Amino acid sequence: MTDKIKFLGTAGARIVVAKQLRSSAGTWITIDGKNLLLDPGPGTLVRCAKSRPPLDPTKLDAIMLSHQHIDHANDVNIMIEAMTNGGFSKKGALFAPLSALEDDPIVLKYVRDYVDEIHVLKEGSTYTLGSIEISTPLRHIHPVETYGIMLESSKQTISFIVDSRFFPDLIAKYKKSNLIVINLVRYDGKGGKKLDVDHLNLEDVKNIIKGIRPKRAILTHFGMTMVRSKPWEIAAEIEKEIGIKTTAATDGMEFDLANM
Repeated sequence: MTDKIKFLGTAGARIVVAKQLRSSAGTWITIDGKNLLLDPGPGTLVRCAKSRPPLDPTKLDAIMLSHQHIDHANDVNIMIEAMTNGGFSKKGALFAPLSALEDDPIVLKYVRDYVDEIHVLKEGSTYTLGSIEISTPLRHIHPVETYGIMLESSKQTISFIVDSRFFPDLIAKYKKSNLIVINLVRYDGKGGKKLDVDHLNLEDVKNIIKGIRPKRAILTHFGMTMVRSKPWEIAAEIEKEIGIKTTAATDGMEFDLANM
């Protein structure tokens, strides 16, 4: 089994998701013989079926939610059902913040019995899945309880820096990452309108990449201002300016982790 990341969707923010200008499905990660699904937004199950080759949800070992917003968690219940063969094959693990389970629950109670384990994410905690160490280094600054995800395998450390306002700990806590996959929602560059929102913009992302200096950076989760600004050109700009190989993810893009 090849270690890889499959970007089922790269849409971020309400308008790009609502208009489906890009897919809002999740991210499928295969490492150390395990299959994990991060943030199954609207359309994840359909995108799995339409993937080439198709992705079989019954092969999933875990589903992870960074937070309960619709564009990150809408398909969590159907993906739990799909992973467990409609609940007839109890298996797998769910990783989610407490708020996604209790405060404003998006995970339905009846599907919770379908999985073997439910891990409640907390700041600074570490969990294991086979040989993979899953950690949530810090709580992000976002309107709901939100955590980035760090996956440490036998070969590399991959961090998913999800929705957040910029703050220095985003650099400090993900410093050991070989690869960062980062949600770049807003452009906020020349001619852009600055908004006081809890999402990263281009300058924030440049500062994070400069501070962490990973082997590789992948941009995803684009809002309207980023879609209009041509993410592939933004990635080339970052790579030229900082000297870190940077890729703008596209819907359906598969990244071989051996290529870092």
